[in-house]
Formats: sequence, structure tokens, C-alpha cells
Amino acid sequence: MLYQYSDADKKETRAGFGDGIYEVAKKNPRVVALTADLAGSLKLNRFIKEFPERYFQCGIAEANMMGIAAGLTIGGKIPYTTTFANFSTGRVYDQIRQSIAYSGKNVKICASHAGITLGEDGATHQILEDIGLMRMLPGMTVVVPCDYNQTKAATIAIAAYAGPVYLRFGRPKWPNFTPADEEFVIGKAQVLTEGTDISIFACGHLVWKAIEAARILGQQNLSAEVINIHTIKPLDEAAVIASVAKTGCAITAEEHQIHGGLGDLIASVVARHNPVPMEMVAVKDSFGESGKPEELMKKYGLDTPNIVDAALRILARKKQDALAG
Repeated sequence: MLYQYSDADKKETRAGFGDGIYEVAKKNPRVVALTADLAGSLKLNRFIKEFPERYFQCGIAEANMMGIAAGLTIGGKIPYTTTFANFSTGRVYDQIRQSIAYSGKNVKICASHAGITLGEDGATHQILEDIGLMRMLPGMTVVVPCDYNQTKAATIAIAAYAGPVYLRFGRPKWPNFTPADEEFVIGKAQVLTEGTDISIFACGHLVWKAIEAARILGQQNLSAEVINIHTIKPLDEAAVIASVAKTGCAITAEEHQIHGGLGDLIASVVARHNPVPMEMVAVKDSFGESGKPEELMKKYGLDTPNIVDAALRILARKKQDALAG
């Protein structure tokens, strides 16, 4: 499939969440929304207007919000907690671990403004460790959709998924390129472009960058397979194994620290099943800073040219290994 978009198609993934929770709430009266004083940022206005009795404003008290959400599940509710990703994970990790994950509570932890594309708010708000934090929790499902349409679909899908879920999305307008009517299947990777020379595994905002990189590589007669790992956990290991068996090398691309995220996860699978040369495009063990999202993506090595460069490096390694073998 040829994925493309126009500037008019750019939409915030957080808006996909807002539209998704409104849609699922119309169908499922058990869905409730909690926020830590960020209803506007999480696009909850339509939900609040339509379902005021199912909305809980917890104030700037994120730890308390997680405890309330865990309690609501006991009465059969499906609570969606909403705040920035930094406050959804780092600030409340103990409450998530003890009250939600350890207890297996059916809480949907919905985190906006994730990663470096948060932009001008700076390093204190730009959490780049959250995927690692959440995927290490036993029983926690971790979902990182790539655009508005997929975020909306994921928001709807997780209501029917039993157990705690971490749903990660972003602040800026971003290319919206997946089909609006595409079903979201938790735990099932998406092969967006098929290829034979290199596998590119990406999540979130970096999926579009990976598609752009594949186009550039194609102009050099290099065939890249782009796979959208929208579910970090449970990971579709079969899709990873099948792709690297075909291409013989891989790169990962994520808006996250190089440690503990998608790259480490893919490397673990590859090492256990079919060791091949790998490169990782991610933030290299540093905090972010204030700036425009695209400028920060470029500075911290998360843009299309960096994915292309990583692909060329790993393809050269694959060729050297073949000659040596």
C-alpha cells in the first residue's frame, strides 16, 4: 500500500483519543473518564458535555487519580485516566504498580504529550522512559499508535480488552495516513510496506518517518520492509521473526530512550531466535530540551535522514558479514 497524506490531513493523536473515548462511551456505559486537571489538553470536552456524570476531575493529584481508577473497576467501571505521559507514569509509578498492575485492575492509563515532540515545555515534561517503565510491569499491555486514526481505533479497542493498558500518544499535529475504518488488533503488528533488504520496526510518531525513509531507500534500489509495532506488549514476535528471516538485518525507530524501549525489545527477540545485524534510532541516553517538535526530532536523531543513515550502515554491515561468511 502507498501511504501518503496532505498537510490538511495532519491531526493530533491526542484528538484521536478524545474522539475515540467519546465514541466508545456512547456504546459502553461502563466507560468513565478521569483527569488530573487536563481535560482540555486530552480533548475530553465532548465526553464531558455528553456524559457529565461519568467524568471525574481529580485535580493535580495524579497518584490519587490512579487509586480512584483502581477502585472504580471493583464496581465494574472501565476507567480511562488522562494526563501527560510524564505524570501518567513517572510521577505515579508506585500507585500503578501496587494498585493497578499487581492487582490486575482493568484501568486504561491514557497518556498524552509523550516523548520529545511535547516541544516547548522542555525536558521536565518530555518523558522518554515511559515505554520501558510500563512494559516491565507484569500484566501491563502497552500500546503506541502512529496517527490520529489509529489512536482513535486503539482507544475504542482497549475498552473491550481485559486488564490494565498503557496507551501512549502525542501533542503535535502529525501525518494521518492509516485508513479511518481499519480495525485495531491489540498485539498484531502491521506490515505497512513489504521489502526484502532490511526490516524497519517503528512505533508512534516514528512510523511515518520510517515510511519516508523507505521511500528514499527505494530510490536507491533498496527494498525496506516497514512494520508498525503499535503494540509494544504483548509483542507480535512472529512478525518480527518472519521479517528478519527474510531481510537479514533490522533497525528500530522510536521516540524514546535507546534503553528499555522498542529497540531493546526487538533486539531481545532477534537475539533469541535469529541474530542479525541491528541499529537503533532513539534518544541516546539524554534528556530533552525546549524547542519546536521537528527541530528537536532532528537534533536528537529521530528524523527521516537518521533512519536512512542507520539503514545504510546496517546494510553495509550485512554485506560485510556475507563476504566474511
